[in-house]
Amino acid sequence: MVISYKENPSLSVEDFMEILEKSTLGQRRPMQDVAAMQLMLDNANVYVGAYDGDKLVGLARGMTDFVFTTYLADLAVDEAYQHHGIGKQLLKKVKNMHPRAKLILLAAPAAQEYYPKIGMQKHDYCFFINDVQEIQ
Repeated sequence: MVISYKENPSLSVEDFMEILEKSTLGQRRPMQDVAAMQLMLDNANVYVGAYDGDKLVGLARGMTDFVFTTYLADLAVDEAYQHHGIGKQLLKKVKNMHPRAKLILLAAPAAQEYYPKIGMQKHDYCFFINDVQEIQ
């Protein structure tokens, strides 16, 4: 299996949704709202695709300021292609695109053990809200 990687490939919303489904990330994304998925695709500014021939088998999608922070919103690898180093290569490619920027992500529950194994540091100071009404 020879996997090629493309920075900022041209992706359709269907391609995006399909790789999320095949990786299980679709379970935690608003997949029923195609307009929202299109906005997610349109408003990120960092993409790296992993391809087996013409088939998209992995995707890293994120947002960066090019200097300080790159937030990786999705690291999706087709379940049939996992455990072959594709996720690690996608992370390396994203980091190399903007080497000064710190690469940050929130792990999916099933992936929490993966990231420390490949050298990422855990940070205990992440905070989030889902709704503005939560701010007191």
